[in-house]
Amino acid sequence: MATVDGRKIFRSDVDKYYDNYQASSSQQAAAGEQATALRLQILHQMIDDEIIMHRAEKLGLLATDEEVDRKFNEIKAPFTQEEFDQRLKDRKITLADFKRDIRRSITVEKVMNKEVSSKINITDQDITDYYNAHKGEFNLIEPQYHLAQIMVTPTPNPQAQNQNEKAQNEGDARKKIQMIANRLDSGDDFATLAMRYSEDPETSGNGGDLGTVPESSLRSTDPLTRDAVMKLKPGQYSPIITLMNPASKQIVAYRIVKLVSKEPAGQRELNDPRVQQAIRSQLHDRREQLLKAAYYEVLRDSAKVENYYAKKILDSNGLTN
Repeated sequence: MATVDGRKIFRSDVDKYYDNYQASSSQQAAAGEQATALRLQILHQMIDDEIIMHRAEKLGLLATDEEVDRKFNEIKAPFTQEEFDQRLKDRKITLADFKRDIRRSITVEKVMNKEVSSKINITDQDITDYYNAHKGEFNLIEPQYHLAQIMVTPTPNPQAQNQNEKAQNEGDARKKIQMIANRLDSGDDFATLAMRYSEDPETSGNGGDLGTVPESSLRSTDPLTRDAVMKLKPGQYSPIITLMNPASKQIVAYRIVKLVSKEPAGQRELNDPRVQQAIRSQLHDRREQLLKAAYYEVLRDSAKVENYYAKKILDSNGLTN
């Protein structure tokens, strides 16, 4: 479908990522021009990846087998072998495909760190200028709560990621949430347990992280969760909370909520280390995003790319010069 400096990108590889995307998407399968556009987008990304991999070879920055194995074991750790195999099957990829993607991801990160990120310098004056121009952003009108959760439901949820551990009824759910609570009490990591056991499809993949919510939003949530969170200190987690449908009085879910951190209301001054770090991170991320985009374009200009698939699309529509 394309070549990058003479290296071929085959349709079978594009189709593999295409099938992977379709399998993991909750939307209706792409068809017709939408499917063609998706393949073109995937091919564009694969061309960019191949350009970076070529650059990594020249810089001696290709990911090593040791780096790949370490990252692989880190990703696989929260799952049993059966669970992990099922996830690969659901994504329609092989173990070799998965490790190849890890190698590419690590390699791209190494190149970008060396060529772009490590050269970004955010000065104290940059931070001061940003603070003076956006002082209102650092005036919290009410306390902010950073929360995470582990949720178990008594009814089947086809979107739940942890299907092998899915509670099938109220009795299963009660036993499962108690098992999780026992493991937390024994010192197990909250985020790891959330990734493995939580049945909330929106948060389980990122360790149960619910993000930051203002106190007013917390007060408008269910009373049991609100009261439990209000009693927590940062780093602590709640007892098991039972969520019920007010109308039917049936149990909807069991959850355990962790208070990751709490920010009191009021103006944050520039000399607050948290303010400086937040501004530094934001400015760094913005500049990094811009420079990475420019870096990709420069590498593309220096590479010899032939996109046969794009040409074929133009040919089929009579647009070739």
